[in-house]
Amino acid sequence: MLGFLRGHPARFPGVLRVLPTLTLFGLRRADRGDLKAALITAALGGTTRAELAAWTAHFVPHLVARGVWPDALACIARHRAQGDALVLMSASVDLYVPAIAGALGFAETLCTPLVWRGERLDGALAGANLRGAAKARALKELRTRYPGHAITAYGNAVSDLGHLCLADHGVLVNGSARARRAAAHLGVACQTWR
Repeated sequence: MLGFLRGHPARFPGVLRVLPTLTLFGLRRADRGDLKAALITAALGGTTRAELAAWTAHFVPHLVARGVWPDALACIARHRAQGDALVLMSASVDLYVPAIAGALGFAETLCTPLVWRGERLDGALAGANLRGAAKARALKELRTRYPGHAITAYGNAVSDLGHLCLADHGVLVNGSARARRAAAHLGVACQTWR
């Protein structure tokens, strides 16, 4: 989002519209999904599909080339070589997650969907913020679509531990100290990727 805004500096003042929701979030009267929708609406609301698609086409190759750990790429390659079905689940939004998944060779993407008004982005969430309990529900649904397949899941935050515990093999990657302690308590493996 910040990269898009740098290329569209006139949109920066609009980000201030997120302040009321940020305040509610601080008071625990709004959740992360509310905050995410408010920020996207404030920063990107009204932007056309074409503008966002052009930004995604610019952003994703740079992210994949410089922002993905070599250990992650090796892990993806191992799963692909084993014939595993690769599904990218992310709480991030569908503006760019499907493109990242495609660039990395994933067959399917589950992420947080956004509302569009015709060809212009509204910014509200069109479904659940795919985080925490929503991600655990998504993993359960994947299990029904891939019966008999062992599921290996990766995550990087405390909020991912629910779905990691539901997987046959859950792995916390580069988690915070708090996340690693919680993972150890739950019997979830921890790895550090570089």
